[in-house]
Amino acid sequence: MITLRRASERGRADHGWLSSHHTFSFADYHDPAHMGFRALRVINDDTVAAGRGFGAHSHRDMEIISYVLEGALAHEDSLGTGSVIVPGDVQRMSAGTGVMHSELNASKSEPVHFLQIWIVPARRGLEPSYEQKHFAAADKAGTLRLVASPGGRDGSVTVHADALLYAGVFDRDQRAERPLVPGRHAWVQVARGRVRVNGKDLDTGDGLALTGESQIQIEGIERGEVLVFDLA
Repeated sequence: MITLRRASERGRADHGWLSSHHTFSFADYHDPAHMGFRALRVINDDTVAAGRGFGAHSHRDMEIISYVLEGALAHEDSLGTGSVIVPGDVQRMSAGTGVMHSELNASKSEPVHFLQIWIVPARRGLEPSYEQKHFAAADKAGTLRLVASPGGRDGSVTVHADALLYAGVFDRDQRAERPLVPGRHAWVQVARGRVRVNGKDLDTGDGLALTGESQIQIEGIERGEVLVFDLA
């Protein structure tokens, strides 16, 4: 079964300094039909104005992944971690028993555009932790590069959930396939551009759920960047 979630159907929040699109219910946007998909709870497509951002706030019992598309995102947390996330980086923060953090646009002149992803962990009460790795554009060109997994397989960041996250960049006519093990499900999110997924044409911001399919097939229509979640 294939279910489309068009970009135009997402929730929207515009706070002036923040423009956000919510694939699933989040904050003031509540849609009982879109509370998440399997362990995937949040995909927020955020653009933050220069010099602005999210001040210190708390999280617990959630795996949080930040994926920057344009600009630079400055991160600080109560674990003593401080970093700047740029395109190509994947940052994972396990909130576990509780963590405070802030996310600010590192630029005083340009916006930052990023995806914020929440995945429900396999168990509650984990020790909070943080990890960040860079994945070169060449490693994602025309293929699906594993960027997050249990145990940090193949150099990916470690996520404490039964979830695999792949990233890929596809020019026109570039193709990639991945098998989908029986009993598992997939969510494909188009970060930007246009791609064809299992015969369905998707544009920037579109999402697609796959259940009961044997494989994930991706083909570039125009240059497109995608995230693929393989979920229990």
